[in-house]
Amino acid sequence: MKRRSFFQILLGSSIASRFLPFSAVAAEPSLAQQGLSTPPPTGPFTLPPLPYAPNALEPYIDAETMTLHHDKHHAAYVNNLNKAIAPYPDLQKKSLEELLGNLDAVPAEIRTTVRNNAGGHSNHSILWKTLSNPGKKPEGKLAKQIDDTFGSYEKWKEEMTKCAMGIFGSGWAWFGRSKDGKLFIEPFPNQDSPLLTGRTPIYGIDVWEHAYYLKHQNRRADYVESCIESVGSFS
Repeated sequence: MKRRSFFQILLGSSIASRFLPFSAVAAEPSLAQQGLSTPPPTGPFTLPPLPYAPNALEPYIDAETMTLHHDKHHAAYVNNLNKAIAPYPDLQKKSLEELLGNLDAVPAEIRTTVRNNAGGHSNHSILWKTLSNPGKKPEGKLAKQIDDTFGSYEKWKEEMTKCAMGIFGSGWAWFGRSKDGKLFIEPFPNQDSPLLTGRTPIYGIDVWEHAYYLKHQNRRADYVESCIESVGSFS
């Protein structure tokens, strides 16, 4: 982006610095490399590259799903956001957290579009990072806070699973931190983000069907289990 990194919103946590790429996995050509993807976004917001090869999460998340999810769906959110704010120079100077944290300052005629697409952009920007460090358990202060809040890391996993499985239709199960420092797990519809209420997203499970249907069909439970047990983590 032409502004500070989005991951500065994570309140000084070590999350973004701890993600590790899948350097040992051979890269497969993405749709963008094949000239088949959504056109690259143009504007103040840009599509971050996957921090690993599209096939890095197999067999849990297949390369085709990862490529379509990133090169098509995420790119579309960025394109739509840039298009919506193109007539508004002041909005183009704002960060994602500034847009989402004060939607009342966004003109009514584009407010829903900004909410959906800025949310989609921020949600997915976090998602790719938290899928890049499989099996990594939280450590230090965050691990203790999880134990204090949820009882144990295993209880946390149970609550995340329950949240993700309880979402009707499309949405996200988000684990995050409130303004007062307390941890929460909460369902969010569509592409809504904790940023809408000034909270900090840490780890989310995307339960839109495009995130898992090619691999798991209607078996959301298998996908959620893979996210929590095998491919998704934070620290």
